[in-house]
Amino acid sequence: MSVKFERILFPTDFSDLAQVALRHACELAQVFSAQLHCLHVVDEAFQYWSAMGPESIPVGPPPDELVGAGRIRMARFQSEHLADLGRDPVVDVVIGRPFAEIIGYARENKIDLIVMGTHGRGAIAHMLLGSTTEKVVRKASCPVLTVRAEDRDFVMP
Repeated sequence: MSVKFERILFPTDFSDLAQVALRHACELAQVFSAQLHCLHVVDEAFQYWSAMGPESIPVGPPPDELVGAGRIRMARFQSEHLADLGRDPVVDVVIGRPFAEIIGYARENKIDLIVMGTHGRGAIAHMLLGSTTEKVVRKASCPVLTVRAEDRDFVMP
């Protein structure tokens, strides 16, 4: 049995950590002649509400404005970081809960591998903050390669 990746998903929040994972995703896409999919999820939690009840109003920008800004950022990201790929990448911007949107996208597009960064936080920070990457690892139907920051040291729990 040989391992073959035809479609690789790289979810990005445009952070420095995502840039580290991007190098792995691009290299794997080239080695396997795979189609690279880049996904940015606008977290629906950015839409805060000033009050609860029927007269509540959102405090943040409207969702379509957030998605539009995400698309502009993704286009810039694509031209700056993905121009040298052998194949044109598939790029998309959606709004929702990041882990759920990543998993849904992977299923809908028959993704063979997800490559994403992880902060590698300690146990207490992880308990308080949660982890999109961990949720994806636990629930994705395909393999997930997690990439830690290069300058992170392993700390025994």
